[in-house]
Amino acid sequence: MTKKILLLILIFSQGYLISNACTIIAVGKKASADGSVIISHTDTGPDSRIFVVPAMTFKPGDKAPVYWGIQDADRDLHDDGIVLGYIPQVEKTYKYFQSAYSHVNEYQLGIGESTIAQREELVCTRENGKQIMTIEQAQIFALQRFKKAKDAVKFIGDLMTKYGFLPSSGDGAEALVIADTEEIWVFEVFGVGPGWTPESGKPGAIWAAERLPDDKATIIPNWSIIKEINPRDKKNFMVSENYKQEAIDRGWYDPKSDKPFIWQEAYSPIPEEYATSRFWLFHTTFAPHLKKWPDRYLDKNNPYKGIQPYFQYVEPLSIYPFAIKPEKKISFRDVINFQRSVFEGTIYDMTEDPAWLIPGDDGKMVKSPLATPFPGKDMRELLKITYRRPVARHRGHYGMVLQLRDWLPDAIGGVYWVYLDNPYFSPYVPIYAGNLSVDESYNTYNPEKYDEKSARWAIDFVDNLAKLKFQKAIKDVRKVRDPFEEKIFKDQKSIEEKALALYKENPEKAEQFLTNYSNGLMQEVTKMFLELRNELIVKYTNDRE
Repeated sequence: MTKKILLLILIFSQGYLISNACTIIAVGKKASADGSVIISHTDTGPDSRIFVVPAMTFKPGDKAPVYWGIQDADRDLHDDGIVLGYIPQVEKTYKYFQSAYSHVNEYQLGIGESTIAQREELVCTRENGKQIMTIEQAQIFALQRFKKAKDAVKFIGDLMTKYGFLPSSGDGAEALVIADTEEIWVFEVFGVGPGWTPESGKPGAIWAAERLPDDKATIIPNWSIIKEINPRDKKNFMVSENYKQEAIDRGWYDPKSDKPFIWQEAYSPIPEEYATSRFWLFHTTFAPHLKKWPDRYLDKNNPYKGIQPYFQYVEPLSIYPFAIKPEKKISFRDVINFQRSVFEGTIYDMTEDPAWLIPGDDGKMVKSPLATPFPGKDMRELLKITYRRPVARHRGHYGMVLQLRDWLPDAIGGVYWVYLDNPYFSPYVPIYAGNLSVDESYNTYNPEKYDEKSARWAIDFVDNLAKLKFQKAIKDVRKVRDPFEEKIFKDQKSIEEKALALYKENPEKAEQFLTNYSNGLMQEVTKMFLELRNELIVKYTNDRE
């Protein structure tokens, strides 16, 4: 490796940031373009390594450890951290794919996660209570034990009630979308504040879950979305016994008033723009004519619109419904495109800030080739650019879009489309529910040590190099990435037809076929981005263009 590459690695690793800002999109089967259930999750936890945990058998009386540290990327792949306690083990567990937040098992049970804001009075930590159940640990237990979403929701709720909800992404509460091939549930859990102990006899969490209608879609942008709750409607709601009483006891809701109890208002703080911007983008993208939404689009005649302090209305969250019926059915590729959004064409697009304007050859102001939707802290301070949180995140760990399909065997029907680092750069590759392994390149990563075998590091390197001349470099990336990705999308049908034919002959042959296919694509991604790294270094270092 050249000295120049080593120097760049050192520079980039010093700027490594941990981020916990996740976006969920969920699409019911009657709202999706192909009839699949779709859930997604961007910017998941620091440990982007994905690996298969096989089905296992246990003895009666065995205990399952509850870990703290599952998200950490700086320990061995199979080291889940510190044991906080134990729960009863089951006789048999299912195969699932583990990562910082585990997403899918062999039976097409899928889970997406988004940390959500909660009132500061509800914050609980390892230091101020005896709660032990993180959301990522609960996800693993559910994927090991259940095939159906509704069963998994009740189980996770019971875990939180009995063992206490322990935040692991800062001090935030948590939201999940839990799905199978038939339905999707939105699950939200808040803490009960400091001082909780199991011996108190009180619930260790406040939680509620609402079923997403089959013909609707929703977004969770780090904020609660459940509003009014009807606990008698057990087909569409599940709640903890204290779901309303905690708000009454704390003075956040008066049952004697004529106002309905709004879950979202009771337990969330005053909304912030990092969430409302994504609410706005989702609704204007998929239901633009549902109502008159706030005006956040750029004005070509006024480049300063986005930074004028008295232009923008601050909307109440009440204008955004729990879910919308999309005006056009949503495909998994539509969700991928949304995950890549940097708010193009809106006041939130950081590449449109007037600070990027420079004199062109004809004397007119033009956009600098340095203009990037991912300016670092130093660049923002230098140019006085206001930070806007895009959907796509620079060094955003990893993310996924999950297709769940009931017309195919589970091994083929569940497609786990995964990106690494930043969806604005990374290709999405399919991992099937029946896959027997995940390629080494997708489970090799240490944030403190560069590794040529790591796909995450290869993509991250290109992501950083693009800052040298972003407006040109991103075109170089797309020139290579887009045809690769388009071929995968085009080949999906034929690959699955071959897998289905093999499955009818012998399921294990189909699983091995899909494993070889997926792992081969992952290897190609790593090679592609190592080559892009070399190309961009030659092309843009020392200001060659």
